[in-house]
This record gives sequence, structure tokens and C-alpha cells, in this order.
Amino acid sequence: MRYPDYIEAPFHFPPFFNVQIAGQPKRLQDLEGALRAQLLGQLASTGIRPGDTVAIGVGSRGIDRLAEIVGIICRCVIEIGAKPYIVPAMGSHGGATAEGQKALLASLGITEESCAAPIQSTMDTVQLGTLHGEVPVYYSKDAFQMDHALCINRIKPHTKFKAPLESGLVKMLCVGMGKHDGALAYHRFSLKYGFYELMETLGNILIKKSNVRLGIGIIENAQDEVMVTEVLPAKAFLTKEPGLLQLAKEHFPSLPLRQVDVLVVGNIGKEISGAGMDPNVTGRAFDLKESDFRPIMDATRVAILRLSGRSDGNALGLGNADFITETLFQTMDYEKTVINGLTSTSLHKAFIPIRMPTEEKAIQACFTTLGPVLPKTVRAVIIKDTLHVADFWASAALRAELEKLPGARLSEAVGLQFDANGTLVHPVLQPSSSLRSD
Repeated sequence: MRYPDYIEAPFHFPPFFNVQIAGQPKRLQDLEGALRAQLLGQLASTGIRPGDTVAIGVGSRGIDRLAEIVGIICRCVIEIGAKPYIVPAMGSHGGATAEGQKALLASLGITEESCAAPIQSTMDTVQLGTLHGEVPVYYSKDAFQMDHALCINRIKPHTKFKAPLESGLVKMLCVGMGKHDGALAYHRFSLKYGFYELMETLGNILIKKSNVRLGIGIIENAQDEVMVTEVLPAKAFLTKEPGLLQLAKEHFPSLPLRQVDVLVVGNIGKEISGAGMDPNVTGRAFDLKESDFRPIMDATRVAILRLSGRSDGNALGLGNADFITETLFQTMDYEKTVINGLTSTSLHKAFIPIRMPTEEKAIQACFTTLGPVLPKTVRAVIIKDTLHVADFWASAALRAELEKLPGARLSEAVGLQFDANGTLVHPVLQPSSSLRSD
């Protein structure tokens, strides 16, 4: 394919410098000690007895140290004489298939061997009631057939709406533990009744009618590391989670800028964000009720270079960019992306942006479609992904502004370097296959 001359011609990018922001909260050092103490204390009041079966609902998000957390929970359940079973709680992820969801768990390091617990993976649900005369209330059949259930989720800002409850334990009940049926019903009827309003009402019913006893809430710092764990009885989800959400928002990763001309995102993926790249970071959210994300940051042009290897081909979120690379397009599993987009009613996130042949040309297209501006005046930022924004690269035009940022260390400026295939090699972007280590 032939591109316009201003795309095909060599381009001289401005120099970029590295920015590292210090002074962030530290990760929780004694994760096992902290979680065991909380969990064993709460398990004593749940009515779980020796010999009882306990479903542990585990999602597909790339929570820091998730395999370690699931292992600790399984060992605590075994310690009190009960029998843990891992149940995928993922809505439509993994292609909305039992096999795909079990494979997603394995990709996160969660296996029957590593956790000493069987994995019960089907997509079957039971209906526990009806709301407003038309909204079915679904719950995992695998979990319901057991004596008790626990669920795990990271508490964080949602990528679709702002409210006292966003992404956390209540959402896990409504969407994750509801399997594909529950995710589809929730997102479909939320367009009529409201995302927060329906989540709150569904959560109330599921807390009363399901067998969920406890939830393990996880809050991460700006470096995507476990900072706080909180074990809550199910009856406290609706009252305690808003305070934990506020804590999560105070430590949520964000760029210290409100407007840029060019934002280059190295990797997107479902383990990075449910939206592929988090609109709480990028400001790019075009679906439905997402207009409240606009003030966070305004990026005139956005390019995505790669799809994380841990996203299992699901490229939801690419539609919020202006340019992607041909490599990303060829890596995506279109069916999984579309299923996720339809289930979550996030249609725009599954749109296909303009495809550029290389990473170099995708970045170049961002610069050359801004209008008659000099490259040296362009405010451009390169990030690894929307989880890691305390360490990024910025163009020379941003230096004076970022030098005033407390706790920031700025390197000397260097030129962007690309290999013979047009792949960005400096600044070095973290490989998509190693975005996270558990």
C-alpha cells in the first residue's frame, strides 16, 4: 500500500528524555502474613465447617501476585478443614468458553498444581431472581452447587462510569460470578437502568441469595503492586467498598499532564485494563456514558504499538486509538475482541483504527497529522502501558513543564531509534510477554 508522501518520507523526531517519578507508596512486603491474618479471622465467622466445599471466584485481570494470593486463600481454606475449588469468574473473557477461561487462569500462573485446588470451569449459571420484572440475576452454577463461595478482585476506578461503587467486589459478583450470562444481562440492562444503579441493586440481591461469604479486595499502588488487602464479609461489600475505592483512586497511576499532542502506548491488553488501555490514564473513552473521562487528559493523537501476549488475542480498546500497527492487527483475535465488545456494550473499543505498517510510521502519523506544527514543539509522551506511568518518555517540548514536577528525575535527551523493521528499540518498551511477574 502506498501512503502519502508525508508518511512515506523519512521523519526527524524530536529528542525524548526519560521521566521517573519517585516517592510512590511501597508494595505490601509480607503479603502472606497480612492476608492470612485477615482471612483466618474472617473465616471463623462465616459458618464454613470442616468438609465443606468452598468456591473461590478468580477473575482474568492481571492483579499483582494473583497466583500467590489465590494460593494463600486455598491454603487457608484447607487449614480450617474445608475443600477449596477455583471457579473462573470472568464474564465473557477467554472467548466466553470454559476452556478459554481455564487457559487464561493458567496464563496467570493459576493451576490445580500451583494452588492445590481443583479448577471447576463451566459457563453454566443459575437464575437467582429477577429485577424490575425483566432483569435476570445470574450466578455461577459451579459456585452455587458448593457450600460456600469467596471472590477476589482488585478495587479500582472503573473504565466506564464514575460512582461510589466502580470496579471491585460488587462488580465481581454481578459480572464475574455471573459468567457470560450475567455479564451480558448486566451490560445490556445497564443502558436502561444505569451502570452504578443496576450494580448496586444486583449486588444486594446476590449478597442475599448467593452463597458468597467473603470477598478479598486488593488495592494496588501507582506501580501496579499490591499495597493493601482487605477481607470483607459479603454483607459489608456495599458499605465498605466505597472507602476502599477512594483509597485506590488516591494511588491510581496517572500521567502528570493534562494535555499532550501525541500519546504512544506501547502495549494494550485485558490484563492491563478491562478497556485494554485505561481511560482513567489516557482520557480516551468514546463509548456510551464515558464522557466523564474527558477532563483527565486530552491527547490529540493516540497510537498503540503492540498487543500484550497475555491478552490472549483480545484487543478490546484498540478502537480508542487513532493509529495501530499492522503487527497488532495481525496479533488480535477478532472473534474474542468482538465478543467482549458486544457483551460489555463497548462497541467503539472494538473498532479498527488506521493501520500503519510499522511502529515508526504509526508514531510518525501522529506527528504529521497534527497540522502545520514543528516537530520540536510537539508535546509527545511514550508509555509502556497504562499500568506503568511513573516511568515514561517525553519529548523536548515538555521538559520545562516536567522539570517543575516534585519527585521527578529527568534524563538527558536522546533520539528515537528504530530497527530495520521499523520497530521502536529506544526508548526500550517492556516486552508484552513480560508485563507482569507474579
